[in-house]
Amino acid sequence: MRVFLTGATGFIGSAIVPELIKAGHQVLGLTRSDAGAQSLIAAGAEAHRGSLEDLDSLRRGAAKSDGVIHCVFDHSAFGSDFSRFVEVCEKDRPAIEALGDALTGSDRPLLITSGTGLGNAVPGQPATEDHFDPHHRHPRRVSEIAGASVAEHGVNVSVVRLPQVHDTVKQGLVTQAVRVAREKGASAYVGEGLNRWPAAHVLDVAHLYRLALEKHEAGSRYNAVAEEGVSMREIAQIIGRRLKVPVVSLSQQEAQTHFGWLAMFVDVDMPASSAQTRQRLGWRPTGPGIIADLEQMEWLT
Repeated sequence: MRVFLTGATGFIGSAIVPELIKAGHQVLGLTRSDAGAQSLIAAGAEAHRGSLEDLDSLRRGAAKSDGVIHCVFDHSAFGSDFSRFVEVCEKDRPAIEALGDALTGSDRPLLITSGTGLGNAVPGQPATEDHFDPHHRHPRRVSEIAGASVAEHGVNVSVVRLPQVHDTVKQGLVTQAVRVAREKGASAYVGEGLNRWPAAHVLDVAHLYRLALEKHEAGSRYNAVAEEGVSMREIAQIIGRRLKVPVVSLSQQEAQTHFGWLAMFVDVDMPASSAQTRQRLGWRPTGPGIIADLEQMEWLT
């Protein structure tokens, strides 16, 4: 297949590119910069100039491809101004609609990206692939709502839901917890720290994207989860040990001051299952766990 990949030079996208090429696919990667174009060409892909905001560039890329993987996300929201997170999530709606415009009336797959938390039906129970609450408080619900809308117009849409995706360089929201621990001189969790976050290694996630694209089963949702839930206390303990700072328990009120915008996540229990995904795709994650990668992070000192 000739695959149009948004986010092709990002953390996950740059792992998807070689995964697709190794399997015999051609990759047309979206990039906004000369440096991004050069990196894509060096990886054996073709560069397509454009951006998430340039809807015409998205339509053109999708129109000349056999399928689309949409995993671009503006992670600038994860800086100091987290108030932009809702705004950034909203950018996905017109982007998905533009990609859908180019695929309407064909069976060419559109694989979009969401978060595992949207599959949580019962507090404390693992999120599952067969549940979606369009009124969920998580702003990334916009992506799945937009996907459902274009599916109603005849587009073959499926969804990959992401947990904390990691390697020895990045760890999703855990990377931000490391930053806070370094700035504050303490690694913290809330209460007993028993709330859990799901996780998966970036190479396992890239493999799942390829399997889901090749399956192109309309309406499917896949949880890219290797570890169902790692406790925040365990995460805080390894961060504290590596940074050589104390590990402390905070109240919810104290967490607001300590974590800033990250406080809205650090005490949330959000385990997720990938049982249905593994059965449907034969996906078997083999990468190291998030604690093992934290142990090996070169900059976590």
